[in-house]
Amino acid sequence: MTKFSAVQRLWISMLHITDITYRIGDRLLFDQATVRIPVGHKVGFVGKNGAGKSTLFRMILDEFGPESGAIKVRSNAIVGHVGQEAPGGPQSLLETVLNSHREMADLKVELSQTEQGERIAEIHARLTDLGYHSAEARAAKILSGLGFDEVAQLRSCESYSGGWRMRVALACMLFQEPDLLLLDEPTNYLDIEGVIWLENFLKSYPYTVIIISHDRDLLNKAVNSIVHLEQGKLNFYTGGYDRFEEMRRLKIEQQMALKTKQEAERRHIQSFVDRFKAKASKAKQAQSRVKMLERMKPIASIVEEHTIPFQFPHPEPLSSPLIALENVSVGYDPETVILNKLNLRIDMDDRIALLGANGNGKSTFAKLLCEKLKPLNFEEGGRYRRPRKLKIGYFAQHQLDEINPSDTPLHIMQRLMPEEATEAQIRARLGSFGFGIDKADRKVESLSGGEKARLMFAVCTFDKPQLLILDEPTNHLDVDSREALALALNDYDGAVVLISHDRHLVEACADRLWIVKEGDVAPYDGDLEDYKKLLLSERSGERRKDKKDDLKKQDRISGAQARAAIAPLRKAVKVAEAALDKLEKEKRRVESKLADPKLYESEDPRAGPLIIKLNKQAGELTVAIEDAEIAWMEAEEKLAEVTD
Repeated sequence: MTKFSAVQRLWISMLHITDITYRIGDRLLFDQATVRIPVGHKVGFVGKNGAGKSTLFRMILDEFGPESGAIKVRSNAIVGHVGQEAPGGPQSLLETVLNSHREMADLKVELSQTEQGERIAEIHARLTDLGYHSAEARAAKILSGLGFDEVAQLRSCESYSGGWRMRVALACMLFQEPDLLLLDEPTNYLDIEGVIWLENFLKSYPYTVIIISHDRDLLNKAVNSIVHLEQGKLNFYTGGYDRFEEMRRLKIEQQMALKTKQEAERRHIQSFVDRFKAKASKAKQAQSRVKMLERMKPIASIVEEHTIPFQFPHPEPLSSPLIALENVSVGYDPETVILNKLNLRIDMDDRIALLGANGNGKSTFAKLLCEKLKPLNFEEGGRYRRPRKLKIGYFAQHQLDEINPSDTPLHIMQRLMPEEATEAQIRARLGSFGFGIDKADRKVESLSGGEKARLMFAVCTFDKPQLLILDEPTNHLDVDSREALALALNDYDGAVVLISHDRHLVEACADRLWIVKEGDVAPYDGDLEDYKKLLLSERSGERRKDKKDDLKKQDRISGAQARAAIAPLRKAVKVAEAALDKLEKEKRRVESKLADPKLYESEDPRAGPLIIKLNKQAGELTVAIEDAEIAWMEAEEKLAEVTD
């Protein structure tokens, strides 16, 4: 494959999209959209769900064309993508990945059959160019990064479930190293460990990558530019996702300022025209300004697409612990113990993220907590304790597939609510999760993945649970919806156990990390960045030095003790921040009511006492906020004393 210098890549296009227009039905997805992707760029492709990102990928792959305009890929470039169909068959995973490189596989077969010396030499030369001699090691390294150890790589592809085989499909495409690699939500089948590995792989990938993803961390660290699809246009930004957000915010502010200025100028000119158009002495100037108005093209408003918030009902408080496990073992039958002799507790204010590679038992642990799996060792002294009134909300990806496709959100919610509930009450409940009149009556099969996820959140939080267990809740949510979910979880009063490959969500919501590994679930003293370093260290082959080295051992012990000392201080800061945030929200709510003119115009005799009550609440909240700010600052100072 042709190599290009950094300077050449600045002007050589790998992909040039010019003025494309495309509709699906009466919906305009692309409106004369244009963008150019230089060779070697790593590009994050972002936009709201349903905006048309996957449709554009299909057009780049030449599955169909735009109504007008052109999509041109650099001549002779190989375009690769992960198909919808996962590989199968009796071949081992390693063989599957090696054979996915068709040219290499075909040359290998030809080499075993030909006897022509000149052709043998040509084949050897080409295989050398393709890196044949290191191919097996490279394929094994990719599979290992995606979660398959040496034993797993030798198992047949057909012995794995669909999700694991999609990882193999991803491994095949990464192994082939196409000139233009298209990845559509590649992290959906990965755990945090796999996402971290993929992030580092893509950073060093030698060719062009375009990746559709809603994973903010991946878009910050694995790409060097962002293409944003909005209102039918493709806008190119340099840098990662955070820089894109900042640049777009500035662009919106500048656009609004220019529009405001232009509208003021138009009003001024129009005023002159209206005043003097009838006067003969000013007619010429008035006519000149009319032409000026005609030439003044209006600056378009940037319409912000609204993201519907999540609204989780507040649960009835319960005394801690919500769940206590004592010597509990769990598995799918007595002969297959997945997790052994767990001793853990979950309290009302806990925010716990479960870490660990897929297959280690995270989902098994989640099913144990919500009693979809029973402990295996009650007779051996294992105990699972919980309050009688405890309600648990459980969200898992497989539940999305279990919804009756011909059902509607209205009928699903109707079955949950009391018989006497009116249709208006049912629709109001659905409306709080984004299901207005247009969506509440639609069949589930016509809903998007994000809409189905919102429906499942409405169902699993219906009973106001004190504990939410969320198993990969973000797979079908775009970046803004993930932010909305994080805000809702932070505002939620119950406990949360979170399984997610979205590091931004974990960092935003979790204050405790538990690692699920080797049949155990154990608290982890470090933060997510520490865990990432640990993973990279393990996967790069680094090993701990001599365990008998007393000095090194003491350093490790001291480090663990320091982390253990810092953990409660960090939690205290987060608790203080949350308390302050809650008080400030309540004060804004009270002030909003006090600012309502209708309150003072009302003839209702209850209005006067209500105003007095609201003013009293506002005063009390002001004092409480001051106290909370002091508590927060003191917590910050204590943490700074230890960490500085």
